[in-house]
Amino acid sequence: MVEGKMEEELPLPALFEQARQIHSNASESSVDQDNVKKGIELLRRCDGMVSKLGLFSSNETKDDVSTSNIKYLLVPFYLAELTEKVSQDDRIPVIKASQDHLKEFMSICEALELVPEDELEAIRQGASDTFATRRAKKIARFKRQKAAEAKLQEIKERKERRGRSLRAAALSTPVDVGDEDALEDDGEEEREAWLSTISLALCKAFDLLEMLKKEEEMLLAVKERQSKDGEEEFAREVLDERTKKVETWHRSAAARAPLSKPVEPITCATFAQDVIEGRASVSQAGDHKHHHQPLIFGPASLINRPITSERERIAAQVFQPGYRLPTMSIEEAGLREMEIMNKWQERNAELMKEATSSWHRDGPRTAEEEEDFEEAKARAWDDWKDDNPRGAGNKKLTPCG
Repeated sequence: MVEGKMEEELPLPALFEQARQIHSNASESSVDQDNVKKGIELLRRCDGMVSKLGLFSSNETKDDVSTSNIKYLLVPFYLAELTEKVSQDDRIPVIKASQDHLKEFMSICEALELVPEDELEAIRQGASDTFATRRAKKIARFKRQKAAEAKLQEIKERKERRGRSLRAAALSTPVDVGDEDALEDDGEEEREAWLSTISLALCKAFDLLEMLKKEEEMLLAVKERQSKDGEEEFAREVLDERTKKVETWHRSAAARAPLSKPVEPITCATFAQDVIEGRASVSQAGDHKHHHQPLIFGPASLINRPITSERERIAAQVFQPGYRLPTMSIEEAGLREMEIMNKWQERNAELMKEATSSWHRDGPRTAEEEEDFEEAKARAWDDWKDDNPRGAGNKKLTPCG
């Protein structure tokens, strides 16, 4: 109760800033209906105060509006966007209310000469424009939106740089009393920022108005169909239509099933090339043998027949390539490598099996055998030390070496 009373006593700038913050939060994150309703209430109060104060007149232009008041042009636009986010069963009144706020915003901007000329021309034409004109209009609107966003980003970066410079200057040089306003005089920049924001809001308002008109037409068509055929008949038609789509999808999937089975891959490059060029079909893959002889160069009369004389041998060496020809195909080389690998794995398995069986056959030594083994090892070490006395291999390191 106390909070509501305090909000009622807030001035117009504080109300607008609070409502703008709610609008920004609702646009960036998930929509909370309580915050949406609170923002709508604040914006309605702002709209009422703007009307009572008479901040905007029909015989004024944008140059006649002061910098401190120009931001209040956005109140109907914010109100339209928040109204559109209201969730209720019957959405048609919500859409109509949002459209009214958008039209109010556009009419005020048109009176203040803020609406671009091409948008005014499109409004005058109404529904008589063609597809080409609608496309050109959307492209121009998109370019204006990107330009306004770039301008706002530039102003934001400029303010940040100036703020850093002012803080650095304040630390190095004391500022005299009365000079703070001169350092922070950015009225033109603030006006430029609000005009860019209004231009961006106009682009969004035209897009939102078109979307709401289409949505309203769809909802009215559905409502008319429901009232004409009855809700049960309408629901039955919707279910029948969905059932028909599902059955069609299943029939097409069943028809595609035999073709979707994985086929045996083609491992022969020559046969694959024959299939690509149409000399063979995929069904002949089982009958194809992967035995391809290397290419033979030489006179055509000597190819694929035995050489019987020295003359034919010399003639067969004519037109030979300048590199060594392969002796087998890639498939044959792969099969041979696989055969070698299989033999190697079988040999390793046999060796492992033999080693394991011999270890099990020998078994662990007894205590006496272990003692004899250690004694024989010690004797062998003593014999080696007798045959190789200490330093015997380092004669050159001794003084007499």
